[in-house]
Amino acid sequence: MSDQTTSTHLFAHVLSRVHAACAALIAEGVLPAGIDLARIVVEPPKDASHGDMATNAAMVLAKEAKAKPRDLADKIAEKLRAEEQIADVAIAGPGFINLTLKPAVWAQALRVVLDAGAEYGRSRIGGGEKVNIEYVSANPTGPMHVGHCRGAVFGDALASLLVTAGYDVTREYYINDAGAQVDVLARSAFLRYREALGEVIGEIPEGLYPGDYLVPVGQALKAEYGPALREMPEAQWLPVVRAKSIAMMMDMIKGDLAALSITHEVFFSERSLIEGERNRVADTIDFLRAKGDVYQGRLPPPKGAPVDDYEDREQTLFRATAYGDDVDRPLLKSDGSYTYFASDIAYHKVKFDAGCPTLVDVLGADHGGYIKRMQAAVQAVTAGKGALDVKIVQLVRLLRNGEPVKMSKRAGDFVTLREVVDEVGSDAVRFMMLFRKNDAVLDFDLAKVIEQSKDNPVFYVQYGHARGHSIFRNARELFPDLPEGTAARIAFLKDAAVERLTDPAELDLLRRLALFPRTVEAAALAHEPHRIAFYLYDLASEFHAHWTRGRDAPHLRFIINNDAEISRARLAMVQGVVSVLASGLAILGVTAPDEMR
Repeated sequence: MSDQTTSTHLFAHVLSRVHAACAALIAEGVLPAGIDLARIVVEPPKDASHGDMATNAAMVLAKEAKAKPRDLADKIAEKLRAEEQIADVAIAGPGFINLTLKPAVWAQALRVVLDAGAEYGRSRIGGGEKVNIEYVSANPTGPMHVGHCRGAVFGDALASLLVTAGYDVTREYYINDAGAQVDVLARSAFLRYREALGEVIGEIPEGLYPGDYLVPVGQALKAEYGPALREMPEAQWLPVVRAKSIAMMMDMIKGDLAALSITHEVFFSERSLIEGERNRVADTIDFLRAKGDVYQGRLPPPKGAPVDDYEDREQTLFRATAYGDDVDRPLLKSDGSYTYFASDIAYHKVKFDAGCPTLVDVLGADHGGYIKRMQAAVQAVTAGKGALDVKIVQLVRLLRNGEPVKMSKRAGDFVTLREVVDEVGSDAVRFMMLFRKNDAVLDFDLAKVIEQSKDNPVFYVQYGHARGHSIFRNARELFPDLPEGTAARIAFLKDAAVERLTDPAELDLLRRLALFPRTVEAAALAHEPHRIAFYLYDLASEFHAHWTRGRDAPHLRFIINNDAEISRARLAMVQGVVSVLASGLAILGVTAPDEMR
């Protein structure tokens, strides 16, 4: 295992040795030629007392090998015991193989961290595969609220995670500018336009948007058109006011997103599907009809509770049940207009036809019932060559000291994203939105996320990075030539005698650093950026705990004035921690401060 380089992280390297052991068994006839080794994984064992790593090799190969898993595990273990840097191989349960590595391996792993620098944790598993992530896509009818915020942060962090793992990612926003809600927006803005002209409009009528955020739209319409719009019939002014309102709302939304450092490469208009050079929705329905996936028929009455959009009539239906859905789906309403679903099918076909085989939709909590039908549609329009992963982002409960936060005066009926960012900062919002799995409800307490304590995860992780830099500043008394810049400091520490890092807590830190690249890859494959936030918190916790140990046990302090060699080795370890914290925070879009005030 001495050939490990910066191009292969430790878990990948051990996996290569497991593959080599299996290849030897193929050569001996124990395993059949051509057996698929791709199912083998090397991962941390669930119980740390079982060793450093575990592999499922015997479990996944036993059937094809016509052997009992434990018997095959014995043969694989025998090969692995010959590896120079494996200290122990044990077989557990039905055939898992647990590996314990020699301490020298962890010193080498730290050298890999230092050699790679900012590239440590980057992966090529994506192979440049194109992935389209559509997220936020809030209706352009007002400012973003705190619920939108979670999907925005999740989608943006997922995009960064996949880029880190070697994918070619497009960040996309789907503008829902073709539905009835944008006509309601236009009528609401027209009311504010009349107000800007001097009319007393009184209380905003039921069914229109009441928020003050439409006042500037009314003023802009007055500045551009004067009283002219008021003299027109609705059919004439509606498209004009709608276009202006949507443009100004999108500018507001982009500003809200910019407050969280979120940008999209593509803003795709739903209306353009129908009003562009070609009617893409009609084209898509024709495409599906030619395949036999669209037909005229009646849907059976829904079982159980009545469904609002059920119509007992012959209609144009997509054969969704042929692709795993529970029921076939309407494509046209009774008035001849397209259903939302029809437009969504066309939109996903456009993305696939543009060269993105992997599509990710980040949707709100109320879209769970949409998953099966959209995955069926993607299978149909891509001939099974496309893949759609729908990530549901659950609700955010906004609290202050445990009490629900009241609604916003500006927005009318919700708390805006911008209000939250202005109060607690982008870093706290981004990290805490990711410090829980996306499909679990999140309690976001405005008071808790600005506390400077271990109970505040974002503070604790950022403080870990800042603490590392404070150690470097203190070390200059012993090492006056210790550089300030990261690259120069790594060069200064690269040749440190890191094999002297033998304390169990030091080895635990090195194990945690070695886990980072595998965490990135596993999180990317699962489309779960929260794994990075969890990892960073664990790393910071171990680092802080080890720092605290040094107060009670002086021989464990990072700086030992009469032992420059161990001090340099520990500074190299601190640099590893600082580098990985910075890289992980960058994936999440959170800053890594050198000082905390």
